[in-house]
Amino acid sequence: MREYKLRTSQRPRPLPTGRWTMTQRWNDILYAHWRVPASAIAPFLPDGLQPDLFQGSAWLGVVPLWMDRFSFRGVPTIPGTSSFPELHFRTYVSDQTGTPGIFNLTVDIGSLLATTAARFVFRVPCNWAEMRLNQRTEREFSFYSRRMFVNDPVIFSARYRGLGPTRRLAEIKSGTLEYFFTERYCMFRRNHAGQVVRANIHAVASPLEDAEAEIEQNDLPASVGIQLQDQEPVLHYSRRLAVYIWPAELIELVRRRARIPVQVVPTG
Repeated sequence: MREYKLRTSQRPRPLPTGRWTMTQRWNDILYAHWRVPASAIAPFLPDGLQPDLFQGSAWLGVVPLWMDRFSFRGVPTIPGTSSFPELHFRTYVSDQTGTPGIFNLTVDIGSLLATTAARFVFRVPCNWAEMRLNQRTEREFSFYSRRMFVNDPVIFSARYRGLGPTRRLAEIKSGTLEYFFTERYCMFRRNHAGQVVRANIHAVASPLEDAEAEIEQNDLPASVGIQLQDQEPVLHYSRRLAVYIWPAELIELVRRRARIPVQVVPTG
C-alpha cells in the first residue's frame, strides 16, 4: 500500500507510535449537535468513560456523510465497501486520564457487508439501513436513512448545505465549541468482552463551514431513550475528512479504593 505523509500541524499531541492500520474518507459531512445534560449521556457509557462537557453540558451529534477510500493497510479493497452513506449518532467523552474522544451510540450504514464487518469484527454498534444521499447543488444535499429489521422505525431525514469557508473557521482555536467538536484524536468503544478500548485516530479535514439544515425527522435520540429539549441544533459542514485509524488498545481502569472505616477505641 502506498505510504502517505500525514499533515499534523493542528494536532495538540504527537501522532501515536506504530503504524495506522485502516484509512477511510468521509465526504459532504453535516455536523448537527444538541446540548443535553450529562445525566442523559452517562447511562450509555461503559466504566472508565465520562461525558466530556463544554460550558457545563454534554453534547449529542448526528453526523450524516458518505464514505469512500475505505481500506486496510496491505489488504486489497473489499468489493461492496468502496462507497456508501453512513449516519453517526455520537457523543463526546473522556477517559480516566482526561484523554478526550468520540463514543458512537449507534452507526447506521448503507452497506450490508460493511455493517456486518463493523458489527462483528470491530464491535461497533452498527445497523444496516436504507439510505440515500443526493447532491442538489454544489454544497446542498438531501439525506434519508431508515433502519432495517427493527420493530419501530428509526428515520433520519434532512436537507443541508454548507455556507462556504470563512476566516472565523479557517483555523479553529482552542476553547471554542468547534474545537470541542472536531479536535479529537481517539474513538472509544467496547470490545467483545465488554471492556473499553481506545483507537487512536488522525484526521486531515477540509475547512469547517457554517451550515444550514432542515431536519425533517430525527428518531435517533428517542431510539435510545433520550428526549431532546426544544432547541435549534448547532450546524457545521465539511466537504472532506481523511481518517487514519490505529489498532485499538485496552484502557486501564483506575479503581478508587473504598475508604476503610477506622474503629474508634475509647481510651482511659
